[in-house]
Amino acid sequence: MRILSIGECMIEMSGGAGGAWHLGFAGDTLNTLWYARASLDPAEGSAAYFTALGDDGFSDKIADFLDTNGIDTSQIVRIEGRRPGLYIIEQIAGDRHFTYWRETSAARRLAEDETRLSAAIEAAELVYLSGITLAILPAEHRERLIALCGTAKARGQIVAFDPNIRSALWTRLDEAREAIMAMAGSASIVLPSFDDEHATFEDDGPEATIARYAGAGVKEIAVKDGPRAIHVFADGKAERVEAVPNVEVVDATGAGDSFNGAYLGARLSGADPLKAAAAGRDMAAQVVGVRGALADWPLFERWARKG
Repeated sequence: MRILSIGECMIEMSGGAGGAWHLGFAGDTLNTLWYARASLDPAEGSAAYFTALGDDGFSDKIADFLDTNGIDTSQIVRIEGRRPGLYIIEQIAGDRHFTYWRETSAARRLAEDETRLSAAIEAAELVYLSGITLAILPAEHRERLIALCGTAKARGQIVAFDPNIRSALWTRLDEAREAIMAMAGSASIVLPSFDDEHATFEDDGPEATIARYAGAGVKEIAVKDGPRAIHVFADGKAERVEAVPNVEVVDATGAGDSFNGAYLGARLSGADPLKAAAAGRDMAAQVVGVRGALADWPLFERWARKG
């Protein structure tokens, strides 16, 4: 069993109290892979990350961090003269604000080598990527990745996709819409967030989001809706999984990614979509109670590589 997540890992600077900042590593596709490991046995498979890093010391630190935490780095591409992207999280008026430096990130070239990308996808049981993965790529490379995922789906592999729409990363809204729906057609599972879908496609409710993706040929959909119920579509019918009540939110960073990871890990472990949605809901309820995108809990220790 092998999960392959495709996307961008960035340097994260958070905190800032008194001028002191905490350096970490995160990114939506890495976050999802991090939590997908929770229900999986490292003795029976692997969790691999496909990205591109530079040839600098921070790229080395990211690779070491992934390797130490049991994430397979063998498919990471190194780009001479490039660096990882960087973002800063600030608390302003009680809310999180993000500032990004990613225009020349090495990850923008992750799909440059079609042979390597194709081989990595073919070797996985489940392939995961997001709308951010698509948004950072040149159009030609984006189309290549979507096509390779479509081929994987046709082979019977699971291709999971979170549209995770960030309008600032797209040149035009219609470009985002077109790419998101093209990728949905290459996916087996779509895990959208309703607020993104409403803003981008003007859906008037999670039911409309399900109908649109089902119309694109997606057989399994779980619509996240903040603190509200999850809407699940599978086997041709839509059902709801109620939210956990009275969750104390310390930091919402990574909540949706943790849902995705727990959902996919549960599905690979044999859970049906409703039970997988409940697993995702419960994971997200825990993650929002701690600071940072990557919670470090005992359940991840069996993946750690020591010595």
